Amino acid sequence: MAGQTEQVLNAILQDIEAGRLVPGAPLEESELVERHGVSRTPVREAFIQLEAIGLIKRLPRKGAVLFKPTLEEFLAILEVHARLEGQAAALAARRLSPAQARELEAVVAACEEHAAEKGDGDPAGYYQLNLRFHACVAEGSGNPFLVELIKTNARKLMAYYRARYRYPGAIAQSAKEHREIAGLIFAHDREGAEAAMIQHVQFDQVTVMDLLAALG
Repeated sequence: MAGQTEQVLNAILQDIEAGRLVPGAPLEESELVERHGVSRTPVREAFIQLEAIGLIKRLPRKGAVLFKPTLEEFLAILEVHARLEGQAAALAARRLSPAQARELEAVVAACEEHAAEKGDGDPAGYYQLNLRFHACVAEGSGNPFLVELIKTNARKLMAYYRARYRYPGAIAQSAKEHREIAGLIFAHDREGAEAAMIQHVQFDQVTVMDLLAALG
């Protein structure tokens, strides 16, 4: 049963990361039961775990829906998330291994190449590169608990970060900032890497309002 619960849970998380589930989208027990060939029990257990970390809400007579933040909730999550990402960058500046440094350099170069060759085109493709960049930095922190906290918070905001790359110039700016952050990490500049990452992750309130409106 535990294996089936994990199967359902991981599938939902993958759908969030791929953009197949958007904020406010319903999660139907019957659809998940049929899709995964399981009983309702592992589906409900997966829902309990997702609700415990704030990724879904279960509403009376409406079932489960993917978390959709209000403006206040978005800003509160973002404030915490930016600090977690910043802490990861600071730790990576101390702990990044040579192999991790090569991986980080490769993904930064891929971001730059995408921006140069495709411009504002293919924002979904760029977003996957962005996920790899942030995963490299988080894993470079050498702190698995921090990595999990970052993943949980990021999943609450992923749809909005993905939408951000539809804005003209956002991809080029992101790739530029990735290069700056990586350079600070490679130079072992803990304070600089932390500050640059926090600034990179943060949105101003007007942008947040635009993103909330764009996703209904």
